[in-house]
Amino acid sequence: MIELDRVRFGWEPDRPVIEELSLKIRAGDKVVILGANGCGKSTLLKLINGLVFPQAGTVSYAGTPLEKSALAGRREFARRFRKECALLFQHPEAMLFNPTVKDEIAYGPRQLDLPDVEARIAQWAEALQLTALLGQPPFLLSGGQKQKLALACLLAVEPRLLLLDEPSASLDPATVGWLIDTLLDDDRTVVVSTHNLSLAAELGSRCLVLGEGGRLLYDGPVAAA
Repeated sequence: MIELDRVRFGWEPDRPVIEELSLKIRAGDKVVILGANGCGKSTLLKLINGLVFPQAGTVSYAGTPLEKSALAGRREFARRFRKECALLFQHPEAMLFNPTVKDEIAYGPRQLDLPDVEARIAQWAEALQLTALLGQPPFLLSGGQKQKLALACLLAVEPRLLLLDEPSASLDPATVGWLIDTLLDDDRTVVVSTHNLSLAAELGSRCLVLGEGGRLLYDGPVAAA
């Protein structure tokens, strides 16, 4: 589903965050990314999501390189990719911009012309305990509620590949348990970055450990990491 081939990326030209990174993620994989602050975990998720692009090497989705030209000039591919691949930011405020909680959940399905928008809103608002807040402005929500809302927005478009950046940081334990039970037991492909080592084994079965410069130090079973 995802392939990185000798990828290099840095926010500053002479300071790569990720360098010579190659890996493959197969459909159905449950992957946990571990590593110290600054090792490139969040950057890797943004590369996979096509929000930033490699300065060298390639990132491909289902055999198609994720390049600006593909996402800007190939409308059919871009729409399919944006529906199938979704990223939960570590700071959900960056994802929320609509006037109400209901409008936030509806935004993705409406932009993608998906059916049953109202049913999708009701389903994920109930699942994430947001039903009573549907008429509220998102900026009035607590940090945990904002993260639940951002997650509901992603799940409403039914992505095949779900990227989660530190999802347990603001979520209460009950919601983290729900997330594990709901998302990791189906055939969805999930890639999670986390600092929570105690949760790593529950969040996925395959582990990627990144070192300095985003170099891949380990790729294998979580239990052996």
